[in-house]
Amino acid sequence: MTTIATRLIARLRELGVEHLFGVPADYNLDLLDQVYASELAFVGTCNELGAAYAADGYARLRGAGAVLTTFGVGELSAANGIAGAYAESVPVVEIVGAPSTRVTAARRPMHHTMADGDFGRFERLHAEITCDRVTLTADHAAEEMDRVLRSCWEHKRPVRIALPTDLVHAPAPPPDEPLLPEGHAYPSPAPLLAAFRAAAAGLLTGAARPAVLADHLVDRHDAHEALADLIAAGRLPAAVMNMGKGVVDESAPTFAGMYVGAASAPGTRAVVEQADCLIAVGVLISDGNSGGFSHAFPPGRTIEIQPYEARIGDAVFPGLPMPDALVVLTDLVKGGVRGQLPRLPAREPVAASPGAPLTQAVLWDRFAAFVRTGDVVVAEQGTSFFGVVDTRMPAGVDVVAQVLWSSIGYTLPAALGTCVAAPDRRTLLAIGDGSLQLTAQELGTFARAGACPVVIVVNNGGYAIERAIHPTDAPYNDIAPWHYADLPAVFGAGDHAVTVRATTPAELDAALALADRNRDRMVLIEVLVGPEDYPGRLAAIAARRRAAGQAVAAGPG
Repeated sequence: MTTIATRLIARLRELGVEHLFGVPADYNLDLLDQVYASELAFVGTCNELGAAYAADGYARLRGAGAVLTTFGVGELSAANGIAGAYAESVPVVEIVGAPSTRVTAARRPMHHTMADGDFGRFERLHAEITCDRVTLTADHAAEEMDRVLRSCWEHKRPVRIALPTDLVHAPAPPPDEPLLPEGHAYPSPAPLLAAFRAAAAGLLTGAARPAVLADHLVDRHDAHEALADLIAAGRLPAAVMNMGKGVVDESAPTFAGMYVGAASAPGTRAVVEQADCLIAVGVLISDGNSGGFSHAFPPGRTIEIQPYEARIGDAVFPGLPMPDALVVLTDLVKGGVRGQLPRLPAREPVAASPGAPLTQAVLWDRFAAFVRTGDVVVAEQGTSFFGVVDTRMPAGVDVVAQVLWSSIGYTLPAALGTCVAAPDRRTLLAIGDGSLQLTAQELGTFARAGACPVVIVVNNGGYAIERAIHPTDAPYNDIAPWHYADLPAVFGAGDHAVTVRATTPAELDAALALADRNRDRMVLIEVLVGPEDYPGRLAAIAARRRAAGQAVAAGPG
């Protein structure tokens, strides 16, 4: 017999979800029994926030992720992770074990509630951080779960499904059609495609300096191949926004670097801002990826492609999926449009005495040489991200970072998610000491899950990015001096982990070589650098922010 629980599990599998992250609790235990009897594997985490972060990291590689919480306390613990997934367009299904329908109908004062009989407040809260939500009922569970799961897939944002305890074993009709359309896409109307083609041809035809600017929504909406075909068709120079790092092949001669407005390298800035036809694909502008809104796209010469809409000047093409728009542009480019290949400076190895104190410059130089084709690089939004972001990645590398939401501590559980999602690929996690202290306990979950990441902990004695943008002698950016290399043992990793500290270039080289020799274990490398030593891009951005702040403080005149 198909039950509501078994039907929900089957529909998750149709989304490509093979693992469920979460924490067991009384309102979800019956559902967990059904999970353990299915092909869906449960990965228990130390808390619900870690589970939400892990589901986010998993979804970025698999296309969707899932997290299980209990009502009230559990889902509120996960809420920051769900909000981050919403902000960054990551499809995560949050399943909430809820009190029984009999209890809610009687408005009884239950644990994990405010004891006022209001069982809807947490669903109302999630209206702000999910694209759809439902509390399943006996009469309409099948159609309601399908509606919400399709919203998750279509909009690439989280959803909340609450399952009352007394409905876990309730009967449900088996699916009579697939959850997703064939090929996971709906056909675009021919008139819409024709109108878009005509408008785009007006800009592309005769363009001498066409260029592409890509961002993270290319990844979320599975448009990698269509974008790669467009770039290859005209050998178009392609730059990325920092949220979109990894969405184009950075080893190709067409790669034009990372565009961050006025903070961009001169060559990258010229490719984007001097283009006579800029194709902006999945671009989202925020303060953090535009150099403080210093971006300058060519006025009147930009073709903007979003997930379900395109814009060319004043013309808007609603309902046009991103992959279909890219196919049209590729066909136009094949008609004779050719780009000018960018000229990026070659990476110059950083010279350093083997026994000298380690610096950020040396660390990220060695990291660039350490990354291999097929790796998954997870970079914390702090000094680690600013070190990683200027690394020109080999082909086939995915980069996971939370640039927009920027919740520190996100990446350690997210790396757990990437390890589980892609166990045959190597996950490299770069995280600062301050960020790691928020979610460090999930190091133990790596071992329980058999995950084998390389974890590089940048120990600079506190919140270095805050020191960079707001220098002060006050101690609020300092943190407790943990012994980071000892943490895997503390959290139960045992022989599954290898740990080492590096204070000099020679020790770092040896540590990275050790990691290469131990692919079957978690390797944690604690890297010690100075508290006011920053990656070059962060130092430059911080200097501009301080100058801008001083100008504002000084006022006019």
